[in-house]
Formats: sequence, structure tokens, C-alpha cells
Amino acid sequence: MIIMAGKKLSRRERIKRGIRKRLSGSTERPRLSVYRSNKGIYAQVIDDINGKTLVAASSLSKDFSGSGNKIEQSKAIGKIIAEKAIAAGINNVVFDRNGYLYHGRVKSLAEGAREGGLNF
Repeated sequence: MIIMAGKKLSRRERIKRGIRKRLSGSTERPRLSVYRSNKGIYAQVIDDINGKTLVAASSLSKDFSGSGNKIEQSKAIGKIIAEKAIAAGINNVVFDRNGYLYHGRVKSLAEGAREGGLNF
């Protein structure tokens, strides 16, 4: 069981390194990074040049009161991150799926962010 988890993690890390070679967030177009765990999903808008997180949202934060299944919660987090980013003056981002497949919760977060007004 532990060996299998190690293989999955190392595979995701390898994919993540390949993605991060090709994309980087700038001041004009920051990076929207997604992390998912078994319990929650997290999103950050990051300026890689200055090394700062501009906006963040999480399904486990105290101000999030979403209900429903994990996919619905992910879509709600996408809309929240889009609202926060637009309030901070950010309209265009680069989407970083962080080594996860563009499927399920990651896809629903991206769709929620697009519905919220972010362009990527």
C-alpha cells in the first residue's frame, strides 16, 4: 500500500516539474495554482517573479461555508478565487493544475473560476 502511494506521488511530482518548466506567473498574468487533498481543495494566485501569493482560497477555511459534494465545493472555490482576484485587479491568469489530471475537482475549480470572470 505504501509503495503504491509513493509511486503515485512521484508520478505527480514528475508531471508537476514538467509543467512548471513551461509555465510561470508574471505580474501581468499570475499563476493560478491548485492543490487538492482528500479533505479539501486549495487555490492560490501567485506572482512568481516577486515570489508572492496575491490571493488564496480554500474549502477548509473558516469563511467558506459550502455544502454539497466535493465537486460542487470545488466549483464554489473557483468562483471565490475569481471574485478575490478581480477585486485585486487580476483578470488574466495562467492555470497550473499542479500535476493533477484536468478532471473532476480540478476541472470544476477551473470552470468555476472561468464563470467568476477569470480568463485563462
